[in-house]
Amino acid sequence: MSGTPNPLRRLKDFGQSVWLDYIRRDLLPSPAFKRMIEEDGLDGMTSNPTIFDKAIDGSKDYDEQLTQLVRAGKSIDDIYEALTTEDIKAAADKLRPIYEASEGRTGYVSYEVSPLLANDTDGTVAAAHRYAKMIDRPNLMIKVPSTPAGIPAIEQLISEGRCINVTLMFSSKHYDDVANAYIRGLEKRAKAGKPLNQVASVASVFVSRVETLIDKALDDKLKAHPNEASAALRGTSAVANAKLIYQRFVELFHSDHFKALAAKGAHVQRPLWASTGTKDPKYSDIKYVQELIGPDTVNTMPPATMDAYRDHGDPRLTVTEGVDKAREIQKSFAAIGIDFNEVGETLQKEGVESFSKSFEDLISVIKKRSDAVKPA
Repeated sequence: MSGTPNPLRRLKDFGQSVWLDYIRRDLLPSPAFKRMIEEDGLDGMTSNPTIFDKAIDGSKDYDEQLTQLVRAGKSIDDIYEALTTEDIKAAADKLRPIYEASEGRTGYVSYEVSPLLANDTDGTVAAAHRYAKMIDRPNLMIKVPSTPAGIPAIEQLISEGRCINVTLMFSSKHYDDVANAYIRGLEKRAKAGKPLNQVASVASVFVSRVETLIDKALDDKLKAHPNEASAALRGTSAVANAKLIYQRFVELFHSDHFKALAAKGAHVQRPLWASTGTKDPKYSDIKYVQELIGPDTVNTMPPATMDAYRDHGDPRLTVTEGVDKAREIQKSFAAIGIDFNEVGETLQKEGVESFSKSFEDLISVIKKRSDAVKPA
């Protein structure tokens, strides 16, 4: 690719930020991470319990700190938080120059509230306060789920001036609930006479998981009743769903209602495309990047997807293409009994369960390693 513009870096030309959906202690000081920032234009990172489970269980990089914490008499929960927040602090420090150069627009790293609190509003708010104090970096985003209990927590935290990454979103209904909670939080803050310009938020819409579930439901229907028109819908749901969500973003954040907040310094809440690694090998390995490029968006990619897009991506404005077709696709699915919002509810419940299991697995790994530490 010598002499060829880097496709990842060129996404910025179309208003899209590239974030890394991965974190591991040995990555942060490496030349590879430096190249991601300097050559790929990487300007943010996301983490979740599954990522930390793989990082800590899959390496010995955390053993020295873990040993020190065990010998200091720390609890398993304290050890978990110390290990994971150490990585978040290091990542925030690496991204701090980007945050400052963008005046707080990007350069964030995200840290998730325990998925065990997904149905606990007060517990989520209290955890967010604790993590913000513990990590103490202006470019930290606390991840809060878009569950029914998460929505009031998001509104509360935004009104306090916290930067929030809203996670586990799968549908237009989830998006509307989240965007309106963000706007209400800003309105409360403005009414209290507090500044809006340092409040940043992203709305993380999971993409490939929608395709996986809907394709499976479609395949089951086709086995019972083969139909050429229905078969043609395979592999169309996730991008259509995301494009329709982006249209809601445009409607809400380009409205006169939001313009009044923007005049006071408010930023739009950017849609963030998450779960963008392709899971079905029948589809392009850059499908969920290539087809969702546009202004005021973020794509958080696993390393393999970054590598693939760097190699053969073709940046151009795509998220606003084929919106009418996306609406037709949504209607076609509804006609055969597959409703995008209902799918979203199923996926959100599964997502909470999956992250909770990863969290519990990680706690189990930390406990096992802690038990193996010999006294000083």
